Amino acid sequence: MYKLYYLLGFLLVFNVPAQTPVSASYEFASIEYLSEQELGRIVLPQIYKNLGIDINIIPFPANRAQYVASSGKKDGEIMRIWTYGDENSTTIRVPTPYYYLETMPFVLKQQQITIRHIQDLKNYKLVKVRGVKHTNNITAGLSQVYEVNSTEAMFKLLRSGKIDVALTNTLDGNLVLKRLGYKDIIAMEKPLAVLPLYHYIYQKHQALVPVIDQEIKRLKNNGDLQQLIEKAEKQIIQNNGLYVTP
Repeated sequence: MYKLYYLLGFLLVFNVPAQTPVSASYEFASIEYLSEQELGRIVLPQIYKNLGIDINIIPFPANRAQYVASSGKKDGEIMRIWTYGDENSTTIRVPTPYYYLETMPFVLKQQQITIRHIQDLKNYKLVKVRGVKHTNNITAGLSQVYEVNSTEAMFKLLRSGKIDVALTNTLDGNLVLKRLGYKDIIAMEKPLAVLPLYHYIYQKHQALVPVIDQEIKRLKNNGDLQQLIEKAEKQIIQNNGLYVTP
């Protein structure tokens, strides 16, 4: 019962319209096969559960996830970078991020390639996962960029020698390399970017935004969010990068 009073208190403080049902269930999109998204699929339901709200998360290819979220076919996306909100005006960014990603270059060890700065990328053939915003942004304007459907496919192409540099989140890349058993692909010493990740909610449910934002802030302030994240990261690592797909 206290959860009901807790959520009602948020509704009063933030003047959230009454049409947001306390016992509602929502369905959000995520990007399939990416480890940071898998973490979001573990952590975000717990954030909602604290407020007595059930959510379901369905993985899609990145572009499809964007479409179903921005068109209202789903109730939003679980985790995207800041610029996603600038590109999709029908979704509303929950202001407080709850995780982050690193844009990391991976290369074949024997090639002895060093990528220290974004501008270094222009000298190489690049591969990235299709529709992922942070790698879209960092490769914008470059001509030698190839796209594939998964991190696994990306590393296989890199290993073939047809591509010089693969770009993905550090955690995602390391887990997939471990699963594949590839020891001849390495990450650079430092990522090219570190980006906060935000939850996005379709505009129809904008009343949820301050409620979820306040809960994320509460969990950050008392240390519970970090504990949730650490537990989720351990779970993903133990699973060796294996994903649940629809």
